[in-house]
Amino acid sequence: MTNTSLRDAVARLQRDGVDRVDACMLVLLALQRSPHDRAWLLAHDADTLSAEAAQRLSGLSQRRQRGEPMAYLRGDQEFYGLTLQVDARVLVPRPDTETLVLWAMEQLDTMSSPARVLDLGTGSGAIALAIKAQRPHAELFATDASEDALSVAQANARRLGLDVHFHSGRWLAAVPGQRFDLIASNPPYIADADPHMAALGHEPRTALTAGADGLDDLRTIIATAPGALNPGGWLLLEHGHDQAEAVRVLLHDAGFEHVGSRHDLAGIARCSGGQWPQAR
Repeated sequence: MTNTSLRDAVARLQRDGVDRVDACMLVLLALQRSPHDRAWLLAHDADTLSAEAAQRLSGLSQRRQRGEPMAYLRGDQEFYGLTLQVDARVLVPRPDTETLVLWAMEQLDTMSSPARVLDLGTGSGAIALAIKAQRPHAELFATDASEDALSVAQANARRLGLDVHFHSGRWLAAVPGQRFDLIASNPPYIADADPHMAALGHEPRTALTAGADGLDDLRTIIATAPGALNPGGWLLLEHGHDQAEAVRVLLHDAGFEHVGSRHDLAGIARCSGGQWPQAR
């Protein structure tokens, strides 16, 4: 792509099957500019792509065409007003998960005193950091079984200046003996043999799949959460697009009350949750 204008570089990427927004971001990344600086690119689209930038663009475009998420190429992802640094150690935070964050904050607003909130399987820290940023008086805890993921989450917390207590371990085993007013989680929920996994090969598989029906980790969390919730506490869970009914049944069977689901912007029942009774 030497002696190629920036406009022609974008057009060539589009001809290779890259959508226009991603093509513009790739060119900006190759130029070592902000990937969001499309106004600059529009004003300078007649500039020539240098040999060094062309080489960087070739590598970036190959990674993108192999299916690597744009967030990994950029090194960050926007989530609930925060810019989170992400890489292949963690899942890319999805807009769907903002439904869970909003529901959690609505429940926190009904609590009379500062709440203790736990984010299980925090990954990049998205849920815990978003809640802490919006409800600073809440005390936030976050766990992950992956030390690599915890490193990413802790770095995001430091960079954003948000105080979250991080713990290493699998689900509630990471915080033995502690109790919380609200537990939120976006656990793995894809079935092991789901054909969609082929398109997610660049993200950590252990953060995506959970047994033959995708419900193994949800079952574990629902079964153990009562021992970690204060009376009246809430358990809120993200799940697959077709799992809401099954998760509500699990919650009912475990003894939760006021069980229900919340829909994402596409109208899909994306999260389900319930309240642990005030007294047993």
